[in-house]
Amino acid sequence: MTDITAIGAPMPTEKKSILTVDDRTRRRNKEEVRFRMWGKAAVTFGIVALIGLLLSIMSNGLSSFQQTFITLDVYMDPARLDKAGNRDPAEIAKVSTFGYAPLIEQAVAKALEDKGLVAEGLTPKAAAELISKEAAADLRRFVLADPSVIGQTYPFDFLAGGRIDGYYKGRVTMESAALDRNVSPEQLVLADQLKEAGILVTKFNWGFFTAPDASDTRPEAAGLGIAVIGSAYMMLIVLVLALPLGVATSIYLEEFAPQNWFTDLIEVNIANLAAVPSIVFGILGLAVLINFVGLPQSAPIVGGLVLTLMTLPTIIIATRSALKAVPPSIRDAALGVGASKMQSIFHHVLPLAMPGILTGAIIGLARALGETAPLLLIGMVAFVREYPAGPPDGFFQPASALPVQVYNWTQRGDPAFVERASGAIIVLLVFLILMNLIAIILRRRFERRW
Repeated sequence: MTDITAIGAPMPTEKKSILTVDDRTRRRNKEEVRFRMWGKAAVTFGIVALIGLLLSIMSNGLSSFQQTFITLDVYMDPARLDKAGNRDPAEIAKVSTFGYAPLIEQAVAKALEDKGLVAEGLTPKAAAELISKEAAADLRRFVLADPSVIGQTYPFDFLAGGRIDGYYKGRVTMESAALDRNVSPEQLVLADQLKEAGILVTKFNWGFFTAPDASDTRPEAAGLGIAVIGSAYMMLIVLVLALPLGVATSIYLEEFAPQNWFTDLIEVNIANLAAVPSIVFGILGLAVLINFVGLPQSAPIVGGLVLTLMTLPTIIIATRSALKAVPPSIRDAALGVGASKMQSIFHHVLPLAMPGILTGAIIGLARALGETAPLLLIGMVAFVREYPAGPPDGFFQPASALPVQVYNWTQRGDPAFVERASGAIIVLLVFLILMNLIAIILRRRFERRW
């Protein structure tokens, strides 16, 4: 007898089979079913919310990749651009954008005359307001780049005004134009006539990726050019500094450092730094790098250093996890055949841990690419029109960043900037998706099984 019956306990009167479903089993099965249902509901809600967010961004931002242009033949009148007739660049540079505006008015009037169109209820100046205010500046830059064009006629694809572009994207209607001081119903009627005549077209806007930011009155001319360069410079700094420092720190802590209170303190602080809000790193960059060291505000070097500090804990933790995942037998085998500690790590352990290291590094870079708060504190929200120079000088010149540019555009009142912000979010998401895809590809490429 192996069964022990407590003294005074009644003997079971009937035997139950383990295959018989009793009330307790039914309750447990029902709880499991409910838990699965809650799990599926949570996953479904998350997917629906993500799809809704993406659809909202796409519906508002895809139109930013299309822009309305007006094609005109502009005569570079020497009487306005070079009265002395000596083609001196210094003299030509004295002509401001106001001096180029009449040339655009004349080009609009000539285009209407050639096509037999009538701008009813509009003065020549009002008809020319269909074109973006950026057109005069573009024309001036074209002439300053090559003064020999003065006296000739050139075709130009000018950006249409923000309200005209919004009319063909559904933001502006005849009813809203009647209440808007920036556009009139007569101008919209003229725009329709120009479109029928083939002068006004909507096409892909490469300037959205290459043009700098624009003022509040020229949303149609705003682009991501400087923000893309600034983000690229900062990611280059983060890659050059954070990756070797993070990997070296991880190798030392995991393979060489003695286990004592000091290394335990370092490990705790690294874990704490990974949980510190990003805005704290921005305060550190403002207090130390700008106010104490004296580095320039809005410069990629400051943003890159701040993002490096913020990314280091992520890379260190990911690298240490990758090193721990390598079986100890690999180290023992290398040491057993006569390899030194350094050789066993760099010739055997590190190559096997490379997929995890690269994945952690790219994920850390992706996180840094999307950070906004620390960059706002170091002044990268400033309005920048001039492109930074190439490295290394460009690291110390003012620039912007993609997430900061999104924030900047959402603070402006014109609805066209909201469209621009959504388009910038799409560009940022594409970069993040590409970086994560690269991480997956590299992980599969270098992955080894043992």
